[in-house]
Amino acid sequence: MSSLSPAIVLAAGRGERMRPLTDTCPKPLLEVQGKPLMQYHLEALAQGGFGQAVINTAWLGEQIEGHFGSRISTQPPSTLREQLSKTEHSSTPMALHYSHEGRDFGGALETAGGIARALPQLAPVFWSMAGDVFAPDFVFSQAAVDRFAASGKLAHLWLVPNPTHHRKGDFGLEQVDAHGIGLCTDPPADSTAQRYTYSTFALFHHALFAPPWCDIPAGNPQGIKAPLAPLLRKAMAQKQVSAELYTGRWTDVGTPQRLAELNA
Repeated sequence: MSSLSPAIVLAAGRGERMRPLTDTCPKPLLEVQGKPLMQYHLEALAQGGFGQAVINTAWLGEQIEGHFGSRISTQPPSTLREQLSKTEHSSTPMALHYSHEGRDFGGALETAGGIARALPQLAPVFWSMAGDVFAPDFVFSQAAVDRFAASGKLAHLWLVPNPTHHRKGDFGLEQVDAHGIGLCTDPPADSTAQRYTYSTFALFHHALFAPPWCDIPAGNPQGIKAPLAPLLRKAMAQKQVSAELYTGRWTDVGTPQRLAELNA
């Protein structure tokens, strides 16, 4: 097995809108239907045959490492995601590694800064997702990785229909082919083009986090904070980002009310 991880789960945020729940518990450890939010992603990655993941942490990050440790075992397939996975269930534990931004720099480095920090631990093509979204049907497949790697693109995003709390969406989708894959775009503010919401699920190439797209050195030794959206928009302008629509269950668990609704 390669020493480089094929995935990063982003779990460094403070979760301000989830207070007071997140005053004492990191948002990715909040439970939905009896399981921490982030655990759904880790089990899905393992079910897809991906044996390692990096978790970046900041706010109460010691709780995340304390909860999961260095290994997580897969569970017997029970969801649609697991039934659709082409990989047979395996009880082999998944190895977990950590990038502790809070310990090293005193706080979260934002998405691009956090990924740049963890980049030396990540494979040349890697999955990325937020640890605080609920998407129990999402399938992580090697076929998707291979297709993306062959495309030559810098990023591939999964977009979702706009939820009621984000009606304007984030990005557009054009030139969709028979497989549902198209170019991800950033329509002008005055455009009437349909926009969709970025699900946080993506495949990235290392090159997106290097010049001319990103000026942060690999490993981010200075702890530079940087958002992801500007990098993506710059790459979209050069037709270097592909996307597809994801229509499975998806919730941005951004408020206590949404959490309560999922657990109702």
